[in-house]
Amino acid sequence: MMIATVAGGVFMYAVHMIAQRMPKAEYGVFTTLLQIVTLMGIPAIGLQTVFAQQAAGALTDEHDREQAGVLRGVLKAIFFIWLVLALMVFVFRDQILTGLKIANPASLAMTVVIGLIAMWFPILMGLLQGHQNFLWLGWAAIFNGIGRFVAVCIIVLVFGGYAAGGMFAVFLGTLTATLLGAWHNRRYFQMKPTPVIWRAWLGRVVPLTLGLGASMFMLSVDMVFVQRFFSKEQTAFYAAAGMIGRALVFFTQPLTAVMFPKVVQSAARAEKTDVLAQALAVTALAGGVAALGCTVFPSLPLRIVYGKSFLEIATPLVPWFAWCMLPLTLSMVLINGLLARAQFRAVPWLVAVAVCYGVALYFRHETFKMVIQTLGLFGLLMLAVCAWFTWGSKSVKS
Repeated sequence: MMIATVAGGVFMYAVHMIAQRMPKAEYGVFTTLLQIVTLMGIPAIGLQTVFAQQAAGALTDEHDREQAGVLRGVLKAIFFIWLVLALMVFVFRDQILTGLKIANPASLAMTVVIGLIAMWFPILMGLLQGHQNFLWLGWAAIFNGIGRFVAVCIIVLVFGGYAAGGMFAVFLGTLTATLLGAWHNRRYFQMKPTPVIWRAWLGRVVPLTLGLGASMFMLSVDMVFVQRFFSKEQTAFYAAAGMIGRALVFFTQPLTAVMFPKVVQSAARAEKTDVLAQALAVTALAGGVAALGCTVFPSLPLRIVYGKSFLEIATPLVPWFAWCMLPLTLSMVLINGLLARAQFRAVPWLVAVAVCYGVALYFRHETFKMVIQTLGLFGLLMLAVCAWFTWGSKSVKS
């Protein structure tokens, strides 16, 4: 999974080597829309976890038929929810285009289309994850990256596309990975499903969605505020530094993907496991080394991807981004550990931290560095909440 995610991440990272050739205002729009796609996928994050839990605990054919019923019902529900959201975007399109400084409405339209696939994609990946089919879970990450990179090369280099073309490349990459996941889960579409008790099922989805959604909100929403409040000629520099910082999260995600079903199974069997400690230690080590490298050689990752015009403004931001993103990266490991053991008492506190972070960003955005420091502060707060519910609350009970 680490190799596959690194390979897929390299191609996704390479997308920006091509996309940065757009005019800086268009590149700023492109990176903002990428983060909006991440935010649009938040409702399905909990679904990925639930499907992973159910797949990991499915031991009989009856469980599989129940899983098939849930899968079909959820895919249909997401489609109708997406239709409502798409209609809302259409109604308020002028305000959205003005607020995010989007010149070509096709960019927004393509983002809305990607939103449907972005909500379907985690469900199929959750099934692969729950079955510990890490081979094809890894290949899905690779094909997602390759699809984006090849498409953006053709669209930007050959046809001179801007943000709308870049989002179409994202659509092609995401669609390829989603179809791959659907193919390897095709047996669920072929078997006869059994009725589902939706109330009990939703009782598991809501806390998982809120818990994981809180961390994803903090990972992505800063770019939306920057695009809204800063000059469109300046946002590209923040986006460039942000891509370096967010890479810390993306390159450590495979550890969490492997850890989650193992924690679920150990909890179901009342067995002790040190997989959480191992995943946290490796993430801390890898993240710390990467942040140190960004501190010593801050311009190096920028030089690999971006032109010289980005270096003056973006280089000083890279170390700040790397260190301020590290607490959030560690928090995401602990959040997955808590949710895998169905310890949902932490969820309201995680949501509260995320909401306060959004409010703070609204009032604290005078400089790029202030935005990043706000992320670091609330990342530490979220890490403290996760650590308390992982270890501190147990000692209090005892």
